Amino acid sequence: MKAKVLMIQGTTSNAGKSAIVTGLCKTLVNFGLNVAPFKPQNMSLNSAVTSDGKEIGRAQALQAMACGLEPHSDMNPVLLKPSSDTGSQVIVQGKVYESMIDASSYHNLKAKLFPYVLESFYNLAKKYDVIIVEGAGSPAEINLAQNDLANMGFAKQVNCPVIIVSDIERGGVFAHLYGTWALLTENEKELVKGFIINKFRGDKQLLNTGIDYLYQQTNIPLIGIIPYINNLQLQAEDSLSHELPNNLTGELNKFKVTILKTPYISNETDFEPLFLDPNLEVSYAKSAEVFPKSDLIIIPGSKNVRESLKFVIQNSWDTEIFRHLRYGGKLIGICGGLQILGKAIHDPLGIEGDTGSSRGLGLLDLETTITKNKQLKLVEGYLTWNQAYVRGYEIHMGVSTGNALVNPAIISKDQNDGAISNDNLILATYLHGLFDENSSRQAILQWAGLKDLSHFDYNSNTQNEINKIATNVANTLNMVEVMNILNLNKPSFPFNPNKKITV
Repeated sequence: MKAKVLMIQGTTSNAGKSAIVTGLCKTLVNFGLNVAPFKPQNMSLNSAVTSDGKEIGRAQALQAMACGLEPHSDMNPVLLKPSSDTGSQVIVQGKVYESMIDASSYHNLKAKLFPYVLESFYNLAKKYDVIIVEGAGSPAEINLAQNDLANMGFAKQVNCPVIIVSDIERGGVFAHLYGTWALLTENEKELVKGFIINKFRGDKQLLNTGIDYLYQQTNIPLIGIIPYINNLQLQAEDSLSHELPNNLTGELNKFKVTILKTPYISNETDFEPLFLDPNLEVSYAKSAEVFPKSDLIIIPGSKNVRESLKFVIQNSWDTEIFRHLRYGGKLIGICGGLQILGKAIHDPLGIEGDTGSSRGLGLLDLETTITKNKQLKLVEGYLTWNQAYVRGYEIHMGVSTGNALVNPAIISKDQNDGAISNDNLILATYLHGLFDENSSRQAILQWAGLKDLSHFDYNSNTQNEINKIATNVANTLNMVEVMNILNLNKPSFPFNPNKKITV
């Protein structure tokens, strides 16, 4: 195996693993190393299509960007996409392995998946100098330790060093770090080479007593206190609890966008460019809430479209949508949202839930059948009404047919996509990432009625945010210790981005 390996594990979900891996990847690339990210197992409804036409967690795609790489299915060999409170779709090496599986069944399946995880890992290890591995959840989940492939189970298999990170904002940071370490087995403890405290604000000297005690008890050094970054605009960590904040300003002249917060909402990262656009006021409509005043309503994708459709009707959002259209408001349906806008959704095999059919909102003349074959592809093309460039990706199980598709929303060299309604009030598409490109975002917002377009560049902003977290990581971690843990030659200080480090 060529690569040096380091694994970042967390005391909890959302401890900051994804951001720290992103920052470390970028920092090591700046040292002149060839670096790749890796996450053995991920649970997320935010996913991306890779260069080899497969599917991985969105965070690993972002980490690949930090490494200057195209995302590849080897970077996240196991992805779980929840489709009910107890069931998930299992993606293995970028393809559907099981359409629906409950938690206990998956626990028994993990041993069979480990060879795939190791195959993907060693594929990367042959090509790169360094692999930065991200754990999932916490290694202290002793009830899940058997056949673990997400945390210490993987680290033991490849014998890689581990750094454990904890989010101080959650409180009890020393209890989290010490408690996690204490619950590990003796051979697992030997792999732990450092602790990180994340999202710190205040006087670091107040931590000294706790740091000293932690070292006395564990003999593990604290290698960094990473400060809280205000308004960090990186894409979501791989978590079901992630939610974009409402950017409500109360300004009367703001163009108001409402996104329906349906169950099992997928690819929520579609909307980050909208939340960051200074000319928009974007909010979620949720259950038991007054429906926000809207210039544009968006129905997002879903991992269980019929359940999301049921939720829309139960909350009388269909009535709000019909009223919105009567007054000339614009409506967009993305992926599952497209399917909801049609006449019917059929799931004869029970791919996403119970078998059967559901009547759609009937706003577009199309029907959708959920099939076993998942559609995965990158798409480049242009919007039909003004030829603005658009780029994105498709991830869906359904096949839609009907007269509405005769008037597509997007033209590409492979095939046309989506629909524009005859009255020009509804845009429906299977394309995720619809708002990432400035050209398509501006054209669609102009179609929706926005007059004052911003020149906000989402892709440049993402690169700037990666640089921000990398600078924060490089300046606050003990990088000499990190390089020592990786068994790499230490860089000279201050950091020289052009310096080539010998592996």
